[in-house]
Amino acid sequence: MEINEQKIASAIDKALKGDQIAFNTLLNTYWNQVYGFQLKRLKDEYEAEEITIQTFSKAFDKLSTYDPKYAFNTWLITISKNLQIDKSRKKNNQPEIDRYTSASEHLKKVADNAPTAEDKLITEQNLAELLAMIKQLKPHYQEVINLRYFQEKSYNEISEAMEESLSNVKVKLLRAKNLLATLIKSKRQG
Repeated sequence: MEINEQKIASAIDKALKGDQIAFNTLLNTYWNQVYGFQLKRLKDEYEAEEITIQTFSKAFDKLSTYDPKYAFNTWLITISKNLQIDKSRKKNNQPEIDRYTSASEHLKKVADNAPTAEDKLITEQNLAELLAMIKQLKPHYQEVINLRYFQEKSYNEISEAMEESLSNVKVKLLRAKNLLATLIKSKRQG
């Protein structure tokens, strides 16, 4: 995806105002870059994806602290690198702990009131076809889609069920919807 600095600046401004589509634009624009960075470092797809989700979660929560005189991707990569370093240190120095409890209470709410293009594509699908496509997603994406759309859980309920921060759940759901929309589009074209 070609990165247009004005488009990114506009998306950041809109995201700061709670525009869901702007968050989606930022996620789609920079996902592969952040994920690729982590994959090279960790050599583990699952861990790279988890750190990438946490990166966007933290970036969206702290978007108001972003300084536009620096490139947005540099800011994201710095967050990602620091999260991975912190995770490695915690893994080496402490037993497994709940890293999300204190942070989840202070999370900024990401607006979710406007249906995205992905939402519209997903709702237009035949249920049997949709279920088959969902099965093609990784298990953690299947789980978040199932909890949100089939069990009709709130973000808070999903957060509790998955034992993850609210922000991570929102980013996972955004990513899952994007992947599902891509599958739907490719099926329509093929």
